[in-house]
Amino acid sequence: MAFSDYKTISQVQAEYQIKYQEANFVVQKAYKSSKTFIAEFEFNQQNLDIFSSEAARCEIIIFPILREVYKHYYQKTSLWVQKSISYDEKLNGTPDYIVSKKSKLGKTMLEYPLLIVVEAKKNDFEQGWAQCLSELIAAKNLNQSEKSVYGIVTDGKLWEFGKLDGNTFIKNTDSLTVTELSKLFSFLNSLFDMAIKEFA
Repeated sequence: MAFSDYKTISQVQAEYQIKYQEANFVVQKAYKSSKTFIAEFEFNQQNLDIFSSEAARCEIIIFPILREVYKHYYQKTSLWVQKSISYDEKLNGTPDYIVSKKSKLGKTMLEYPLLIVVEAKKNDFEQGWAQCLSELIAAKNLNQSEKSVYGIVTDGKLWEFGKLDGNTFIKNTDSLTVTELSKLFSFLNSLFDMAIKEFA
C-alpha cells in the first residue's frame, strides 16, 4: 500500500484515529514577489495553456510559486520534488513536493519534513487530501515529534491548506485561487514561517 492508495480523508482517519476539525489557522504574512517572477507568470498565463495537463499545472504553476517563496527560506529549508519517503509498509510513497528542514550534511539529505504539497490528480481534492494526510502522518512519525506538520492540496487553480497537530487534522476553512496571487503568496509565506518555527 502507498499514500496514493488512500481515497478519502475518513479512510485515513479511521485507520490512524485522526480527529478532523476546520478552522482558519493560516494568517497572512506579507510577501513581495519578485518582478521577474510576476513577468514570467503573466507571460505563461497569456501564452501557454497552463491547465491543459497535470504536468503543465505542476511545472508552470505549482512549482514556480513554491520555488518563489522557498527562495526566501533556502538557508533554513530544502525543497524536494518527487522525493520518496517511507515510514512503514503502508505509509510510503512519493509526495509531489516536500519542504524539509535543511540538513547540515548538505542538499542530498532529507531531514524533518515540514510541509507537504500534493497536486490534486484529476482535480480530485478528496483523494488529494487523503493522500496528503497519510503523508503528513508519515512525516510526523519520521520526525518522531508531536509538532505540527503542514499540508497543501492544489490543482494549480485552487489552493487548500491543512495541518496535522498531534492526532488532529485541521483543514483551513479558507481556500484561495491562483487569481488571488498576492494573498496566496502571503498564505504560503505564513505556512513556511510556521513550519520552520515548529522545528527551530
